[in-house]
Parts: sequence; C-alpha cells; structure tokens
Amino acid sequence: MPSHRKPRTRIRTATPAVGITTAALASVSLLAQSASAAPGAPGPTVEEVQRKVDDLYRQAGTATEKYNQAKESADLQRTKTDALLDRVARGTARLNDTRRVLGSYAAEQYRTGGMASTMTLMLADDPQTFFDQNQLMKQLTGREEQALRSFETERAANAKQRAEASRSLARLTASQESLRTGKRDVQAKLAAARTLLSTLTAQEKARLAALEKAKEDEARRKAEELAARQAAAKKAADAAAAARKPSSGSTGTGSTSPSSPSSSTKADKALAFARAQMGKPYVWGAVGPSSYDCSGLTQAAWRAAGVDLPRTTWDQVNVGTRVATADLRPGDLVFFYDDISHVGMYIGDGMMIHAPHPGAYVREESIYYMPIYGSVRPA
Repeated sequence: MPSHRKPRTRIRTATPAVGITTAALASVSLLAQSASAAPGAPGPTVEEVQRKVDDLYRQAGTATEKYNQAKESADLQRTKTDALLDRVARGTARLNDTRRVLGSYAAEQYRTGGMASTMTLMLADDPQTFFDQNQLMKQLTGREEQALRSFETERAANAKQRAEASRSLARLTASQESLRTGKRDVQAKLAAARTLLSTLTAQEKARLAALEKAKEDEARRKAEELAARQAAAKKAADAAAAARKPSSGSTGTGSTSPSSPSSSTKADKALAFARAQMGKPYVWGAVGPSSYDCSGLTQAAWRAAGVDLPRTTWDQVNVGTRVATADLRPGDLVFFYDDISHVGMYIGDGMMIHAPHPGAYVREESIYYMPIYGSVRPA
C-alpha cells in the first residue's frame, strides 16, 4: 500500500486571469492542433479527448478539495473573528464603566477641594507613569486606587484584544481571497472540459460513449475478481473457525476480519444514508441534502452514523484504520489518484457509492474505475 503522506494543499493565489488562462489551455491545446494543422490533417482523436476530459475532471476534483479546505478555513476564521470582536465590545463596555466610576471620584474630589488634578493625570493616556509615584498613590483612598488599577488592567487587555481581532480580520480576508481563487479555478477547469466536449461531432460522441462503456466494463470485471477473492477468503476463514470451535473467538483475513457490533452498526447506518442519496447530482462544494461533492457525501453519510469526519479527502484519509484493498468491508472509504482528490464508500463486491464529477449523479461504480490510492475504516 502506498504511503499516506498528506499532500500539500496550500491554496493557489494566482490572479483570476492567470487561473482561468491556465485551465483553459487544457482544452485550447487540443483545439489548436486541428485549427493549425494543414487541410486534411487529422485532429485530436476521440481517445485523446477522453483522456483530456478525464484529466480536467480530475483537476477540477483537486480544485474542489482546495475550495472545500479554503471554505472550512474561512468559516473557522470568521467564527474566531466574531468571537474576538464580541470580546472587544464587552471589554470596551467594562472600560467605559470603570471610566465613569473614576470620573465620579474626580468630581467628588473637586467638590471637596481634593486631588482633581491628580485624578486627571491618572486618567491620562499613560496612568502607569503615575502609579510609580508613590506619594500620589498614598493620597488615594483604597477604592480609588483599586478603580485606577482596574482601569489600567482593563485598558491593556482591551488593547491586546483589539490587536488580536485586527490580525484575525486580516487572516479572514486572506482566507476569503483563497476561497474566491479556488472557485475560479474549479469553474475554469469545468468550462474547459465542456468546451472540449462541445467540439465533438455526433459520431465522435458515440465513439466516446463506447470508450467509456469499455472502461466501465473493465472496471466491473476487476470488481468481480475482487468479490470472488473476498468470498473465497471468507469461506476459508469460516471453515477454519468451524474447525477451531466457535468459542475460540476465531479471526479471519480479508473481508472476514472481525468487527464489533457497534462498528458494524455504524457502517450499516452510513451505507443506508449513502444509498438514500443515489441519483442526487454532484455539485462541487456541496454537502447535501440535495446535492454533494465526493467528500461531502462521505462526510454526511458517516455523520448520519454518529461519526464526524473532516471536510476534505486529504483529511479524511488520515482518520480511522488503514486497510488494504483485499481487506475492504462495507462502509470503508476508498481514495483515488496520487493527489487523493476523490473518495467513495465501499459497499462490497468491489463496488462503491460515490459522487463522481459535475454533470453526474451519486451512483454505484467499481472501485477500479479510477486508480486507487488507499483505504481507511472510519469506525
């Protein structure tokens, strides 16, 4: 099983023009081949178009996970910033209350011919300077001294909170810009894929559909082979368990490894939820209930079972127990591509439920339809 090193997921901060131009080159490059070729020269083959469209969808999937990550970061930063601003507001209110108390003391001293000038100095921008003058402090009553010390403490705390809130607002602005960049990136790659497909003739589209079916058939054949191997492993494990007697607490390999009733129940609930979403459209960045992207679907399914998963594929792959493909059980998460940009939920017999890509719907498909990166068992 390959390494599960988490890939770099820093959001690109390219300008809109650069992001869109880069993505558009993916489709324009193939179109330019036929435009610049001599009359009668062959243009891109349907196979080349298929590979390019598949690659654009994969890139869009990666950009979607970056968008999801940026959105999660922006949401968290917004919550933190709001909390900080609330603290600043409460601190300012306390500071004003203390200021009013000190003002009343100053007025009282003025009426009695006391230390109005001293109190004015104490309420200056830097009262700490006067705290160091013991002869002045000795002339204050206990309540006045305490009020002044409270005022200085509250003012320092309020200044610190304001500075922290200012930094948090700056981080929120950066997260929101990353969010906008990620959105443009996804939209540009999907537009490039649509542009490329729009150049095909009816005959070429039929050829593309035939190639797609052949790809699906091959993936299903591999799924059936996995199902047969898992069934054989289960049969052998059952026979070994019978030979050792049920009381021995037998364990098997592959799909027959033991699981607690609790984990099995959770997986069943997650699968039931995923099946109920069949036919709903893929929408990048969506987490339900009417549409999903790939990681939004797996997160929602396991949440229905009482298990909280992170938002992105890059974080979901690091949650739970790692399992080999031969050991997959229903409910396990299967991740795809070297950049871990797609995920589906295993349902058994080499098949999964997943939200494939824009223009498609939540459906069952062979786990061999895409290159497998690795798998985890959340519960």
